[in-house]
Amino acid sequence: MTGRRARERPEGRPSLAGTEWTVDVGPVAHGGHCVARHEGQVVFVRHALPGERVVARVTEGRVGDRFVRADAVEVLTASPHRVPAPCPYAAARVCGGCDFQHVTLPHQRELKAAVVREQLSRLAGLDVDLEVQPVPGDADGLRWRTRVEFAVDRSGRAGLHGHRSKDIVPVDDCLIATEAVVGSGVLDTVWHDCTAVDVIDAAHPDEPVLVPLPVPEGGDGSGGLVGERVTDGAWEGEYVVAARGFWQVHPGAAGTFLSRVVKLLEPAPGDRVLDLYAGAGLFTMRLGELVEPGGFVLGVEGDARAVDNGVRNTEDQPNVEWRTNRVDRELASLVAQGITADLVVLDPPRTGAGPGVLADVAALGPRRIVYVACDPAALARDVKAAADHGLRLAHVEAWDAFPMTHHVECIAVLEPGT
Repeated sequence: MTGRRARERPEGRPSLAGTEWTVDVGPVAHGGHCVARHEGQVVFVRHALPGERVVARVTEGRVGDRFVRADAVEVLTASPHRVPAPCPYAAARVCGGCDFQHVTLPHQRELKAAVVREQLSRLAGLDVDLEVQPVPGDADGLRWRTRVEFAVDRSGRAGLHGHRSKDIVPVDDCLIATEAVVGSGVLDTVWHDCTAVDVIDAAHPDEPVLVPLPVPEGGDGSGGLVGERVTDGAWEGEYVVAARGFWQVHPGAAGTFLSRVVKLLEPAPGDRVLDLYAGAGLFTMRLGELVEPGGFVLGVEGDARAVDNGVRNTEDQPNVEWRTNRVDRELASLVAQGITADLVVLDPPRTGAGPGVLADVAALGPRRIVYVACDPAALARDVKAAADHGLRLAHVEAWDAFPMTHHVECIAVLEPGT
């Protein structure tokens, strides 16, 4: 009797870590690296640029792997878009927070646009033309991150993790963090009995909030409440959010996205609007005002603390209702009841909404859906799922809410049709 050959375990194959190859760098890929090949082996190279020739040192991978990961440790032929990284920690095997500090800011956006186009083409079968637009509020791509979680090493010093690593790199500055975050003293303090420290630079209070982790037993894991201010043209909204709850980390992002969602959604008095993954009500509050008189907004959010804050933020709007529930479960209930909606806002986590949610959203019969996405691959998968239920991609745009990193925010419009 002959049995099937057992699959070789990865640990049984020789590691390639530390091996150096000279490679010609190909296109940018989703995730902050570029694609190269060495003797047929696919190599994902960080700190490189398309068109360069570099020495790549393998950081992860074994003989026979489908791909390996590597860092560019020497540039033999440089791209014209290469610049010295402003941060000394933005280098191979040091801090993993930034992907593109070695790239001019305009070209960073060109690379991100290429990734969005590639994801929509490969995963959704769509050819789109877009540019990644800047978000106001940073300093040439630096000093924009208003919320940072610093890791704490065994000596009690705060720092940042290396790329795909649990190793902690002590730092004395983080150039993408706001001046207030760095000036909070988090990097000058010895944090005994802590594994991390969250620093939140909100509109209110005037001083950043520091939350050592783990939170002591009986402590407030949210870090308390902070205030944020958002404008949409002449309109201004004041929001209460949990310090450690979800909020856009770029100072210009919340206002930019609110303005774009409102403009693209085109709400009118009397509209019934569903705000899914509503958080603390960034879109909900403004939409509640715009559909008056006679309109209604339902915010759905799985985080009970965020819903409490959303209720507080919209307490003077009787036409706004909140539900604490998983979005897929709440949608299934609405569809089963025969509920319909005129407009839908989707702002899911990085993993996306998923086929089931898109199917139920389509069943509500909205005339327009505006989808805010922080991951282009998840967006592309959901756009394809939406097409299976008669929803077409009518518009997509991209915003650079995370300069120096590979992350990019997209806003898409889905409408009934083919």
